Amino acid sequence: MSADRPFDAGLQPERTLLAWRRTALALGVGSVVGARLALPVLGAAAVGIGVAGAASALVAYVLAARRYRRQHRALTAEEELPGGGLALAALAAAAAVLAAGGLAYVLMLSGRS
Repeated sequence: MSADRPFDAGLQPERTLLAWRRTALALGVGSVVGARLALPVLGAAAVGIGVAGAASALVAYVLAARRYRRQHRALTAEEELPGGGLALAALAAAAAVLAAGGLAYVLMLSGRS
């Protein structure tokens, strides 16, 4: 390994960014599709849940990209790596919104029977 490359050639930061992006996109699409499917049962609440989940996923997507840029800059400059878990919090919020929407959908369906 040369002295000008403090990290290995395995591209771990890039793979991590791609994983964060896939997860955020999956939650965003899941929120929108779930809202579409729940619309007849939940009405306007389904739209709100879908928008909230998609917005949280978009925030996580942007925060993950920003964190990657900070980490890459720190690795190439051989500085201390930045901390922070905002992207994780945004993904957790998107997952929680999607789960709440799913729970509301199931409860409304069971109330119809």
